[in-house]
Formats: sequence, structure tokens, C-alpha cells
Amino acid sequence: MWCLELLLPLLLIIKDVSGQWNVWIPRDISAMTNSCVVIPCTFMYPSGIRLHYGIHGIWYFGQPYPQLFPPVVFKTRTDIVHESYQGRTKLIGDLHQRNCTLLISNIGTEHSGRYYFRADLGGANIYTYPDFSELKVLDQPNIDIPEEIVADENLELTCYAPDNCPENSPEIQWMYTDYLPEPEYTSDYVAESNTAVLSSTLTFTPRPMHNGQLLGCRVSYPNTTLVYERLISLDVKYAPRSVWVNVSAEVMEGSSVTLHCEVDSNPPPRISWLFGDQEQLWDTASNASLSLEDLTPSQEGIYTCVGDNGYGVMNTSMYLAVLYPPSEPVVNGSLTILEGSSISLQCSTQGNPTPTLTWLKDGELVGTITAAEVSVLELLKLTPQGDGQYRCLAENEHGRASSSLNITVEYAPVLLDESKCTVVREGVQCVCMATGNPAPIIEFYLPDKNITVNDTDGRYNYYTHTDGHTSTGMIKLREKGERLGNGAVNVHCSISNTYGSESFHLELQQEKKYMMAVIVGTIGGVAVIAFIIAAVRYVGHNNKKENGNPGQDLVSKLENPALYYSTVKKDKQCLRKKVGEDGDYQPVGSMADLERQELNYAALEFLGGRSRDGGTSGRGDDGSDYTEIKAK
Repeated sequence: MWCLELLLPLLLIIKDVSGQWNVWIPRDISAMTNSCVVIPCTFMYPSGIRLHYGIHGIWYFGQPYPQLFPPVVFKTRTDIVHESYQGRTKLIGDLHQRNCTLLISNIGTEHSGRYYFRADLGGANIYTYPDFSELKVLDQPNIDIPEEIVADENLELTCYAPDNCPENSPEIQWMYTDYLPEPEYTSDYVAESNTAVLSSTLTFTPRPMHNGQLLGCRVSYPNTTLVYERLISLDVKYAPRSVWVNVSAEVMEGSSVTLHCEVDSNPPPRISWLFGDQEQLWDTASNASLSLEDLTPSQEGIYTCVGDNGYGVMNTSMYLAVLYPPSEPVVNGSLTILEGSSISLQCSTQGNPTPTLTWLKDGELVGTITAAEVSVLELLKLTPQGDGQYRCLAENEHGRASSSLNITVEYAPVLLDESKCTVVREGVQCVCMATGNPAPIIEFYLPDKNITVNDTDGRYNYYTHTDGHTSTGMIKLREKGERLGNGAVNVHCSISNTYGSESFHLELQQEKKYMMAVIVGTIGGVAVIAFIIAAVRYVGHNNKKENGNPGQDLVSKLENPALYYSTVKKDKQCLRKKVGEDGDYQPVGSMADLERQELNYAALEFLGGRSRDGGTSGRGDDGSDYTEIKAK
């Protein structure tokens, strides 16, 4: 109140420089419940106004305009005021001195709000000032608490009590400070917005252990029963002080385990479980558990629990060992290389205990067996025989695993021995076979005709087939005129791929089955001729006996040779068809007919032939003697 007593005289000497309607009141003012409050006020009006009926004043609550019917707090012309202010308000300023200061006693929280002053100078000179004073009625003192209370950092807490009631002055005490380390107290009297406020400041350095502790500020008015208290709980922020996790452990593959983590910090931290540098789980809490089900070898390693609450970071790690058979080895990808190149194959795996590594090619051991998690196989100057599947086998006492890769060796085409030309019934067949990677392209060339055959032609049957790295081409020459003068076939085979090309002349070779047919046919022909000769001799011998000359030498008695011929069929049924039922001679036919019927014949000479009884003999027109042989 000392400040108000000094302030009011100063307000009254302010001159009306502008000659306008103006008012000065504190924008904010506070008071404790059941106490009183004084709202300082001074006003001004235009100097040209003459006061014939004196000056009257009105205080409104909530609204400045009478037409809105705001509650009347105080009115000089009458005692009629709002019921909540009956007997509680008093104008302690002199309106003729332009002092409109208002006293409100025994206030309650319902009196908190805005207060407006209205000047009535008579006649039309009535004006409600738009400026207001906002009253805050408190039921407990204010404590100024920093936004953050951080451990091991200096802290100041200030308790405020308004001193705007001239009847009483407050006193401030701090409560529950016995556990604080070396607390310090300072008091101050502050004039804020032209209102009086008493303050007391408590200074100390909090520790993490003070988090959650209670502190209190008590305001009392001497010689009254008015006592006000406020309690606060210290929210001391501190970085994680400890992180607890399980001890390191060994578990079998396929089993389950739960990893626990507890962190002491404020605020609660963001707890993260990391496997390596990969986050597995996180939660904002004081503890978190990571459950691992059906463990696999890939889950073996270091697990770290990290607590971070923005004020600090702390972590603790543990090692989880998983006993397991070797994991699938990691090998090079499949490769395609050129013949003569060298490469290195690498194989790596993981297992507990450490596995042995073995390299196999198409099931056969290559290289050496290595007791390590990494093995390198050197392949130098690869040939086409190096083409195939390479497998890395990893083994330990818990099992085995393997991985494979394919190596493809590319090389220029090579002609195979099966390439040749052979005589077949339809003509000549030429086959060209070659191996290479990529598979060779095969073409045939006929130099005599300057023709490259790589498609079906009216005179040629062309065919190609590829099986893996081997290509086969075949051409059939229907015209045997493609032979050279010496009986050879003039056919060239061209083979080519990305790495080269060659051309070869194909030699003519007789097929075994064709040669055999020629040999068998020749032997059969000789045998048939021998049979015919024997049959003819037998028939001639019988004729001699019928003529009565069984023992006489035919050569010496015949004077003129006669030519007779006979046909003998392989099939006797065919022979009978050539002779009529009456026994007369029937023509055999031309030589061409004999060839079509596959007949054999022989020519016989009968010297001095004579006819038998019933037979016919004579001399032909050409003067030759003849004898007719009849079949009976």
C-alpha cells in the first residue's frame, strides 16, 4: 500500500494536454480471496466542459456499455448495486480531483473479471472509458516454476503474494525444505502494473533423488486467520543413470529367449533394442523386453539396449550365442568365361562351431578341405572340360549345408569325327557335327554350284538340331551328280560362333549296311547262276539217254551247233505258268521282262541234236540246226 499512497498524488497532477476523454487504471491486478483490493483510477475530460451539477461516477463489471445492462459495482448517485457487491465496494478517490479509485472488500473468486469506469458530468457529458482493469482473485499463492528443472543445474523458485489491500500486508514462508541441499531465501517487493506484489525466492541445486519431492509456499496475513498454501512436486529431469539387461547367454537354434532392459531416467526414455545397428523394438517406458522366438543362426550376435530421454543417452550390451549347423554358404554367382581364362571362386558361411568347407565339381572333390568360414578355389586356364557345376559344402557337428554355381566356358567351334558323307538309297547324305559355346551355326556349301544351303530346297533336304553345346546339320543330295570325277562328293561344311569359324570338306564314306547289301547280292547272284548251269546239264543228260546215245560223246558226233535256251525261275510255280497245258512252247519274253522279274538265264549249245519221238528238229531259215525241248 505504500506504493499507492505515493502514486495517487502523481496521478492527480497529470495535465489534460489533449483535452480528450482519458482514463488510467492498471491493466492487471490481483488479490487473495476473502481479503480486499484497491483498484487505482484517475480520469480526464475535455477542459471546455462546465460542471453545473458536479461529477458523478459509475463502475461496471464485465461490459462498458449500459445498454448491455452490465452489473453495477458502484454508483455515486445511489446505493443500488449488483447484489454480489452489496456492502463490499467503496469509492475512496475524490471525483472532483479526477480520482476514481475503488475499494472492494471480502472478495471472492466470482469477482474475477474486467472493471470499467463511467464519468457523468451532467447533461450529455456522460462517457464510459473503454480501458479496463482485470482483477484476478487467487485462492492460493503463485509459484513461478521454470519450464524445466534439470538435475545438477541451479534452480530458482519464486512465490508471489499480492499486496493490494491497505488493511493487511502478507508474509511468505517456504515449506518442506529440510531435505534440500543448502537452500537460500531472498525476498522482494515488486510493483508490477502499478500494483504491489510481495515475493520470496528459493534457490538450490536439485539432484535426481529430489525428483517427485514436495515443496510448499505459505502466505499469511498477520492478525487474521487468512492463510494460503500451495504445494508442488518437483519434476527433476535427469539423463539415464543406469541400464540393466540380461547377462550374455548361449542357446540352441530353434529355442526362444526374452531379453529384458530397465532404464532409470526422467522423463522415461525411449528404449531401443538393437541387433547390430538394426533396431528390433522400441518403447517409451522405464523398461522394455525383446522376445525372440524360434532362434536362427542369423540372430546370433550383440544385442544392445539404448535409453535416450533427450537429457542423455546410456546403453548396455549383451552377447547372444546360438549353436547351429552351418548356414547356407555364400558363393560367387554363376559365371560365363572364355576358354583359357582363370578365376577365383569364394565360399563363406557361418556356423557354431566353425565348419569345414569342401569344393566339389560335378560331385568330385576339387581343391582342399578348409576348416574356416571362408574358402577360395583357384581355377587356372580353364578348358571346356572345366564347364560344370561347382558346389561348396559346409559341415560341422550340427549339420551341413551347400551352395552351387555354374561355370560356363565359351570356346570356338570344333568339328567332330562324326562329320561325313555317306551313300544312301535316296542319294548322298552329308552330316556335319560340331561343338562350341555358344552352340555353332552349321551351313553347307556346294562349290560346284556356288550354293550355300541353310534352308529347305527342292533338291536338298536340310535339317539342323542343337543339343547343349553340340550342333548337328544334315543335308540329303537327291541328285548324285554332285560327285567329283573321282567319285568323291564335293560338299563343304561351315561351322561358326562368336569366337570363330571354319570350313571343312566332307569325305564320302560307304555305309556298312549298303556295302553288306552289295556283297550279299553278289554272292547270291553267283549261287543262282551255278544252280541254273547244273539244272541245264541235268536236262541235257536225260535227253541223250532217250535218243539211244547215252554213252557217246556229244561233241564228236554233232555236226552243226544249234542254240537253245531255257529259262529257269526261282519259283517253280512261275515256271509252270510259262508252259501251256497242252505242252506247246510258250515265249518267255524279252530280256527287259526278265530283268523286272529278277530271272536268271543260261545259253546252251547242242551239237548234232536229234529229235526224240514226238519231238521236233530241223534247220532254221538262217541255216542253223535246232532241237526243240518240250516240257511234259
